[in-house]
Amino acid sequence: MLGARPSWAPCLGLLRRLTLEATSPEAALARRLSTDAGEVLIGKAAGVEEGGAVVDALTFPTQARRTGVIAVKMGMTQDWDSYGAAVPLTVLWIDNCQVTQVRHLGEPGLTSLQVGIGSARRKHANNGQGESRERALAVSKRKLAEFRVTRDGALPVGTEIGAAHFKAGQFVDVTGTTTGKGFQGGMKRWGFAGAPASHGTSLAHRALGSTGACQDPGKVWKGKKMAGHMGVDRRTVHNCWLFKVDPQRNLLYVKGQVPGRRGNFVMVRDAIRKIQTDLPFPTFTGELPVPSTGVPEMDPYHLYQD
Repeated sequence: MLGARPSWAPCLGLLRRLTLEATSPEAALARRLSTDAGEVLIGKAAGVEEGGAVVDALTFPTQARRTGVIAVKMGMTQDWDSYGAAVPLTVLWIDNCQVTQVRHLGEPGLTSLQVGIGSARRKHANNGQGESRERALAVSKRKLAEFRVTRDGALPVGTEIGAAHFKAGQFVDVTGTTTGKGFQGGMKRWGFAGAPASHGTSLAHRALGSTGACQDPGKVWKGKKMAGHMGVDRRTVHNCWLFKVDPQRNLLYVKGQVPGRRGNFVMVRDAIRKIQTDLPFPTFTGELPVPSTGVPEMDPYHLYQD
């Protein structure tokens, strides 16, 4: 439609803000800390106080589960590892991610943490966001999500979770919404081989072919793979290797691609299939460390040796 607003228009402000933060991390930190205290509850670097509770660093217990974060997919780039191999990377930005609500579930030993990212105007907050903001005394967020954690992994309301929550070299699971591709045929949507290019084939080179049986059963079975809408599906990529962590700019560099377009929200949490116990628990506290890069498990040169 003529004059319609592009789908990527809402993320332009995020891209400009990330550019400013990348040029001056100190100014970005001062800008975040100068937010009105009546609108947002910001914790200190050494711990977040709420009703006398302080977040202290603990030893990662067995069978514990930490909270995840919401991040913004900023695009892709590449870098070189310690072996000199080029690594394709997806840049994820954690924009002022805070705990907005703590919910105690009926299951024993489990708690749900609601976290929010960014800042939205009050008039743009829906009913669920407004109700949560009044209970949790937190600012209205642009995006909310819940993560199940163990009781010892719960965090006070207002705790800010940054990139230091993760560790370079660990594996994470990234959940997002895939890019919409519209109405597509069977070859692109399902990977069908299609019909022959010649030898008598006419006007059916990319056709599906047979979609059912003969008179018995005399119908097309439910779930038959056909042409239709493709994309805009919630997908999770498991065991993404975290190549680099930049705590000053709250950036995560994940090896490979993750679902979604540039500017979309994704959920990042510890990998379920590869459990690590050397991570900050329940979250990182203290002075922000310098950016760190993970080291590959083996030299990629040996992958091509006989």
